[in-house]
Amino acid sequence: MTVDRSNEYLLSIIQELRKLPVETEWVEFKHNNDNPEEIGEYLSALANSAALMGKVNAYMVWGVDNLTHDLIGTSIRPALCKVGNEELESWLLRQLTPKINFHFHELTVDGLLVVLMEIGAAFRHPVQFKSTEYIRIGSYKKKLKDYPEKERELWRVFDKTPFEREIAADNMNSDDVLKLLDYPSYFDLLHLPLPSSRNGILEGLQGDEMIAPGKNGKWNITNLGAVLLAKKLSDFRNLKRKAVRVILYKGETRVETIREQEGMKGYASGFEGLIGFVANLLPSNEVIGQALRRKVPMFPELAIRELVANAIIHQDFHISGTAPMVEIFSNRMEIINPGLPLVKTDRFLDSPPKSRNEAIASFMRRIGVCEERGSGIDKVVFQTEFYQLPAPIFETTEEHTRAILFAYRELKDMDKTDRARACYLHACLRYVQHDYMTNTTLRGRFGIEDKNSATASRIIKDTLKAKLIRCYDDSVGNKAKKYLPWWV
Repeated sequence: MTVDRSNEYLLSIIQELRKLPVETEWVEFKHNNDNPEEIGEYLSALANSAALMGKVNAYMVWGVDNLTHDLIGTSIRPALCKVGNEELESWLLRQLTPKINFHFHELTVDGLLVVLMEIGAAFRHPVQFKSTEYIRIGSYKKKLKDYPEKERELWRVFDKTPFEREIAADNMNSDDVLKLLDYPSYFDLLHLPLPSSRNGILEGLQGDEMIAPGKNGKWNITNLGAVLLAKKLSDFRNLKRKAVRVILYKGETRVETIREQEGMKGYASGFEGLIGFVANLLPSNEVIGQALRRKVPMFPELAIRELVANAIIHQDFHISGTAPMVEIFSNRMEIINPGLPLVKTDRFLDSPPKSRNEAIASFMRRIGVCEERGSGIDKVVFQTEFYQLPAPIFETTEEHTRAILFAYRELKDMDKTDRARACYLHACLRYVQHDYMTNTTLRGRFGIEDKNSATASRIIKDTLKAKLIRCYDDSVGNKAKKYLPWWV
């Protein structure tokens, strides 16, 4: 559903729910029950049941009789309710694991106050309230652990439904689909002619699973379609916090922000604009060559494209409240995405990539946004070597993955750790190119003159000591020795 909920739309939901013959696993009617504990338990039960039933949302409605479904009104005002000194909505969210989307809406229907709580379906894990999982059995709320067959079925649902196939907006008419999605970009990015008819456009989007048939001739927009082609990501409630943020700082710290902007468009339709925006913010280095001075970007654009694309593709969309971010400092750029990588950071260069979001990755490759499978990080390391930049860092935090590109520094300004990291990545790059690192290739990587081969030897010695590389053949002299990454 879109985030902008008009009264007319919300009223139509209430009308449809009242037409149901009985309460279902994903709908609960109440009068004036405002017990926070019970509301929390229903949140868990309804979210889990919605996932089990294949629903995008579940609903709890105050002001409707649970037997007759007649309007009776309510005195509940969720926005005014508190648990201790904490607002009800904030308190409920804090008790839920994992965090899910839910929202209260207050409406007046035929002169009576009605409150609608819209609850996003559970994803990836059953929703717990205060460490306990609940489920609906018919119209009754029960503990999930008491119904093991339901628990097994729920896990099967999570296992077989990737993020891209989940629904971002359901039961939309064709006009709404075309208003929400940048369909001209879809055909343009694939170098296809724009169909002359609405049906042709919808068939094209459906063929790539950007949309799927809904009920009664309507359409569902999948997460794949919304994430890649949204005109505004904020139109989709569950995705509005997934827009890429770009922040430019003054100096080398986060103390002072010069500029901050959040993207609006889907990742595919907005990618070139995003890269252009980042490139325009970057400081330049002045290079002197053949008596000419010229300005070059601080970081190679190809490396930026690959790392931003990786952050988008490999993020964990189920981590709420966070999105890919590009932070630009005077001496470095940090590109961060939610989620821990599926391969170890020190094996990014050689390991085949594993993506949580293969459909997104596949489409981004098809439109040329990123390199073919497995070559992206190779390109990043090659670019940093070509411009003789310090080696990038790939690291993780508790819930995020971070790639760091550094501005140019002379070799004498790099510390021992910087040099060893660069030596290791150089050895990795040579290996994936079916070759070896030598003193000669390392001199080329750092721009060390031949007469200073002892400098390269010291770097190799330090990297060996750090156990990041190993010698391929100890029987030859140092200058002729070949080296491999430690894991070969």
